[in-house]
Amino acid sequence: MPASYNAVIQQDGPWWIGWIEEVPGVNSQGKTREELIENLRDALDEALEMNRADARAAASGAFEEVSIST
Repeated sequence: MPASYNAVIQQDGPWWIGWIEEVPGVNSQGKTREELIENLRDALDEALEMNRADARAAASGAFEEVSIST
């Protein structure tokens, strides 16, 4: 089951801007609301993949991945 994240979005002049609440640093903008949401989705996907790669690189030797739900 895919995770769900919350975005705070607002129109700022001619632009839409937004932030993902749960992941610091994931923010974006777009010319339309729809473009902003797609840009946020892309930024979130990239940030999560980079975080995964960093976590795997930090583990030395054998490791295991477990799924954790809240």
